[in-house]
Amino acid sequence: MYLAKERNKEVEVAKKVKKKSAAKSKPKETPLMKQYNSIKAKYPDALLLFRVGDFYETFGSDAVKVADVLGIVLTKRKNGAAAFIDLAGFPHHSIDTYLPKLVRAGYRVAICDQLEDPKATKSIVKRGVTELVTPGVAINDQVLEQRKNNFLAAVHYAKDGIGLALVDISTGEFLVSQGSRDYIDKLIQGLSPSEILYSKDAKAEYDEQFADEFHTYALDEWVFSGDFGREIMLRHFKTKTLKGYGVDDMELSITAAGAVLHYLGETRNDRLQHVDSISRIGTDDFVWLDKFTIRNLELFQTNHAGGRALIDVLDQTVSPMGGRLMRRWMVLPLKEKEAIEARHDVVGFFIEDQERASEISLTIKQIGDLERLISKVAVQRINPREVVQLKRALTLIPALKMHIKDDLDELNKLHDQLNECPKILNRINTELEDEAPVLLHKGGVIKSGVDKELDELRSIAFSGKDHLLEMQKRESERTGIASLKVSYNNVFGYYLEVRNTYKDKVPEEWIRKQTLTQAERYITPELKEYEEKILTAEGKIGAIEERIYAELVKSLAEYIVPIKHNAGIIARLDCLLSFTKLAIRNAYVRPDLSEGDVLDIKEGRHPVIEMNLPVGESYVANDVLLDPLEQQIMIITGPNMSGKSALLRQTALIVLMAQMGAYVPAKKADIGLVDKIFTRVGASDNISSGESTFMVEMNETASILNNISAKSLILLDEIGRGTSTYDGISIAWAISEFIHEHPKSRAKTLFATHYHELNQMTDEFARIKNFNVSVKEVENRIIFLRKLKQGGSNHSFGIHVARMAGMPQQVVLRANEVLGFLEKNHRRSESTETVPVMESDDMQLSFFKLDDPVLENIREQILHLDINTLTPVEALMKLNEIKKLIGG
Repeated sequence: MYLAKERNKEVEVAKKVKKKSAAKSKPKETPLMKQYNSIKAKYPDALLLFRVGDFYETFGSDAVKVADVLGIVLTKRKNGAAAFIDLAGFPHHSIDTYLPKLVRAGYRVAICDQLEDPKATKSIVKRGVTELVTPGVAINDQVLEQRKNNFLAAVHYAKDGIGLALVDISTGEFLVSQGSRDYIDKLIQGLSPSEILYSKDAKAEYDEQFADEFHTYALDEWVFSGDFGREIMLRHFKTKTLKGYGVDDMELSITAAGAVLHYLGETRNDRLQHVDSISRIGTDDFVWLDKFTIRNLELFQTNHAGGRALIDVLDQTVSPMGGRLMRRWMVLPLKEKEAIEARHDVVGFFIEDQERASEISLTIKQIGDLERLISKVAVQRINPREVVQLKRALTLIPALKMHIKDDLDELNKLHDQLNECPKILNRINTELEDEAPVLLHKGGVIKSGVDKELDELRSIAFSGKDHLLEMQKRESERTGIASLKVSYNNVFGYYLEVRNTYKDKVPEEWIRKQTLTQAERYITPELKEYEEKILTAEGKIGAIEERIYAELVKSLAEYIVPIKHNAGIIARLDCLLSFTKLAIRNAYVRPDLSEGDVLDIKEGRHPVIEMNLPVGESYVANDVLLDPLEQQIMIITGPNMSGKSALLRQTALIVLMAQMGAYVPAKKADIGLVDKIFTRVGASDNISSGESTFMVEMNETASILNNISAKSLILLDEIGRGTSTYDGISIAWAISEFIHEHPKSRAKTLFATHYHELNQMTDEFARIKNFNVSVKEVENRIIFLRKLKQGGSNHSFGIHVARMAGMPQQVVLRANEVLGFLEKNHRRSESTETVPVMESDDMQLSFFKLDDPVLENIREQILHLDINTLTPVEALMKLNEIKKLIGG
């Protein structure tokens, strides 16, 4: 027992010795790195830009990432007794160059600044994070895209749907919605947020829906609580209910909105005075454009290199806020006839008075981005030069009001809502220099006459020599010392020098500081007081200017609501003027809208393609009539490259433009308002998620068939081409029949196909009509006329297209031979004949003419295969059998 106790004591002593030894051997950090590590621990998932003197430095793994993204040198730093640590940095004045690159790469960036003047402290400088920038949380102009919103989104997954909230802190916009997975998917694809928040426990659901399409950040589960969301929303808006915003019953949206506001607080972006309202995006308020349609119609980006998207044509706005609103109008077209026609009325008015339209457009261009300027006031990150721009914008409001005052009701409403904000405009005019610098500390920000002390300090700092000369003259006259002069040295500052000849005239109140051979030096209370003023004037000037400027910005904050409202009106005018320019330049017409279901377009054109035509070439316009009573479905056949897809797209774009409030590219357009536009146009593999062309095609088509309504417009292009011929024909037929025979909805449909068998449907279904895009055959060649005419087409002209594409001549000749044989026999299953093999003098020796029984066996197996019914697995198995025959 005694030995056991002694042994335990020895073990404890050994542990203590080991612990002390470890403590001694642990390398010590430098004070700077200790400070860095303590701050970095608070922001582990962000890149920390650590201000050291004139540089922003990054360390460790952050340095490796920063060096890689920015292409800067990665070096090493000695961390005291500790090991070397990776280091990468850049000059602090280059922050606007490098920060956007880091944010666009998807990183969260914490900016850690020096919070005190290094000269004012003998210990390590106090530092702290002053801003946390993420892809969805940014105010910096270099990070933001001018003509695009920078939305931070949150999605809340629940059993009965998904809640969505979007905030753009650079503009103050706050949007919410809720609905099905497809609906929220469509909104997110259309509004394209820069960052999406979701709950950690919903990661699987989020990944399934969006994969890695967007920058994301996962929050703790408790943040996505309904009660928490409502509480933080009420606290933000300082209300007792959300009924006034029309969102009180939107529990899923409220939960998502609460998560967004919480995240903004956590990222030190809690100055949200400009986020003063919330707008709901109702499922019934706007035309449904699913994500496939947004992509297929190439609204925002083209699927072809060097191509143009619709936004590139429609957006002729002259202000960034107009450009942002144009994108919103495009993804959320209106369904209400009265609201659409109000936009058409303004466009028509401006077309009639083009001179006035030009003047308004010029005024808006000079106003600039009023929306983001006033948002910078809210977050207190507006610089003096931006306030000057804000002043110029407000100065132009009276002229803008004068231009839009008219008898037209819509313009008069906008006129009456514009606020000139005269008081704050007058204050900016009075206090701020017209040529104020970007940086406040540069000085020269506040005008003279605003602050008496500031004027006096400026007089001292910039006219000190004159003041000293005046003092010297005054004292010389008062004392009778003719040789009196004021001088300065580093020992005791400013002094009065009196030659010995005049010593007896020195006043008693003067204090002698130094005796020289020929003279004596004195100081006076007045001189020392003035010296103090001169030496401290510059610092005091900066402090006073900073105080006055802060008060000015605080006063500006009281005008956030009216100025934001002004920005909204100006953006609206900008978009309508953009429509005006397009209508005048491209001969667009005003569409006639109705609550009916007929779509009748005369000589319609594709708005993007016609802009890209070579000089002198005109676009071939076409008529389209869709009538649920007589011509519900138009089946369009014709060769590839003949213009079928363009015809489908232009029909959708004309309807879309009409319901945005624009004039349209046609001679005449009678449009029964639609509530949904669906497209299945083009084919593309989704290899990354393991989906084939056919699977993508079927997914998109299924989405259409499960969501159609009586007022839907459906555009289908080459459905079924991703599978075998007869499978494709069967699927295309069944889809057309489903749409035609739908018990509740007679959706207007354009169906472009290369399956000529579908022409037979017009004989069996009353509201299906055949059309074809005509071609002209000249000497065994075809010319695409791109004109739609009634009746079906019996040929695809695929071989002609192959010839035009530059296919080798022998391939084209052989294809013609095979085509002739197949057309003669129609279906291979009905004939015992096989495709004739080329003769030896055709192009090359036939593989099967070799005198080899194994090859003969392979030949027989291949000839008896029915490719049209062969599945991929069966094909692989057959290929494996053949491989075994040849010893593979």
